[in-house]
Amino acid sequence: MTETRRRIVDAVRETPGIHFNAIVRSLDLATGQVQYHVKKLLAEESIQATELYGRTHYFPEGFDDAEQRTVALLRRETTREIVAYLFDHEGARPGDIADAVGVARSTVEWHLDRLIEQDLLYKRREGSNRVTLELRHPEATAALLSEVDPGLLDTMLSGYERLLDDVFYEDRDE
Repeated sequence: MTETRRRIVDAVRETPGIHFNAIVRSLDLATGQVQYHVKKLLAEESIQATELYGRTHYFPEGFDDAEQRTVALLRRETTREIVAYLFDHEGARPGDIADAVGVARSTVEWHLDRLIEQDLLYKRREGSNRVTLELRHPEATAALLSEVDPGLLDTMLSGYERLLDDVFYEDRDE
């Protein structure tokens, strides 16, 4: 295995669920160079890829499909904050989550829909359509959450994504 491929494999092992641009930034390599080597690593099955909601995430061996999708979601700061809130507030309501996380309700709903689609949350309707949310598999989610340790750059980029979400989805917040 070439030195460049070994560096890419090491980056994927150290940061399961890392996306392509983060590999390029963290290794300070040219985009085309990383594309070439990632393609070879995928072909020889040294790493795995999962595409989820517009991003391709890379994983070392040992993560099944559900774990890959969970880690990929948890790489998003807002999703991570929502999940962390739900660990502390079982049966939370979407509006309370939006207030606690500090984003528009529509942004929270977007992330909640993804978490529900991936079977990490479920919505329970009570009485007069009061919606509460609960983690479906809290122990497994907690274990995978420990795999996600965002660096400063990822945190800053997620904050920028949140700003864009707020700008573009603000008028849907009701």
